[in-house]
Amino acid sequence: MTRFFKILAIIALFLLGVVVLFQTRVERTLAVTSWFTGAEQYDNFHRFDEFFPTVPMASSASPYRFPQGPALALPEAYSYAGESRSTEVFLELTDTVALIVLKDGAKIYENYWLTGGSDVTWNSFSSGKSFISALVGIAIAEGHIDSVEDPVTAYVEILKGSGYEGVRIKDILQMSSGMAWNEDYTDFNSDLNRFARLQALGGSFDEFATTMRLELEPGSYNRYNSMDTQVLGMLVAEATGQSVPEYMAQKLLRPLGMEFNGYFVADEDGRALAMGGMNIAARDYAKFGELYRLGGLWQGRQIVPTAWVLESLTPDAPHLMPGDNPQSDEDWGYGYQWWLMDGGRGDFAAVGIYNQFVYVDPDTETVIVKLSAFNDYGTSDTPEGWREEESIALFRAIADSTQ
Repeated sequence: MTRFFKILAIIALFLLGVVVLFQTRVERTLAVTSWFTGAEQYDNFHRFDEFFPTVPMASSASPYRFPQGPALALPEAYSYAGESRSTEVFLELTDTVALIVLKDGAKIYENYWLTGGSDVTWNSFSSGKSFISALVGIAIAEGHIDSVEDPVTAYVEILKGSGYEGVRIKDILQMSSGMAWNEDYTDFNSDLNRFARLQALGGSFDEFATTMRLELEPGSYNRYNSMDTQVLGMLVAEATGQSVPEYMAQKLLRPLGMEFNGYFVADEDGRALAMGGMNIAARDYAKFGELYRLGGLWQGRQIVPTAWVLESLTPDAPHLMPGDNPQSDEDWGYGYQWWLMDGGRGDFAAVGIYNQFVYVDPDTETVIVKLSAFNDYGTSDTPEGWREEESIALFRAIADSTQ
């Protein structure tokens, strides 16, 4: 073998060793950098524990299983943008992996496709934000946090000197912290994508939060900001003395009868990705939706205070109102980490990228969970690039069909 080929062989072996040594980090970097590119994702979102550091959440010793109600045939079509559209085509188009429909607490439809399954955990992305809000309400009820009127820095020391210093917990809950933040998925240099690269390459979530700077008067403008939820996770952890996964499992998921083990994606320090790193099974997402439909009451036990549920679902300031709102960057209204639909129907939803939904329609006593891997998500700034408004149109049609 010539000297040249010997050198090439040595380099190749060295590179192979680097890949083997850092295989997990390489895999998660490849996974994260494939988001919003149009690449298929249904083989990724059910196995984040293979890519990222995680913190486990054990299932309940007494798992709850929904009673079976009369089987529902999904409506063949629904109306959107003045057109009749096929339900079957939409479910396939958006890479749906799980769909569950509850009617008055009974399961009337459950189906799985692609890599979904009844025991398959799936990443919440931002639909998990509503779960974090519930934890804040529970922590207040237990006396760990005095009031949403308190500044977050009364509990989270590390944020002193950052843009969050002096900002009310309430303004953070309502995505109105005033932080300078860009959540454009298609912008390589957006704050969210900078955070995603830190997550992929390894770094401290808490330290990233300390870099935030104030741009607007808190409580004056509804700007969607995932870092606000991450800060709420820091608040829960510091105020309760427990990690977000520990508190989530102990106070919320296990009392709901969590059927399957779950986990949170975390950083190298074990800090949970509160903004969207929860991974649980479809039926367990459905239990959370049903809990909020029932005002926080579950099997005779008040898990989340009724008053907190009501506050969470009430837009109590002009910048939080649904519709064409110059004080908001969204058409939907906003509560405490819950989306409030327009149209006066009273429905609300926990929503995550790639079309994750926990949808609740109190009037029809319906809860719908849709877990998805819509591969075109975020690839264009058009309704076809998001399919979120269209998803709500489908859910409303399903809810109406249960009447």
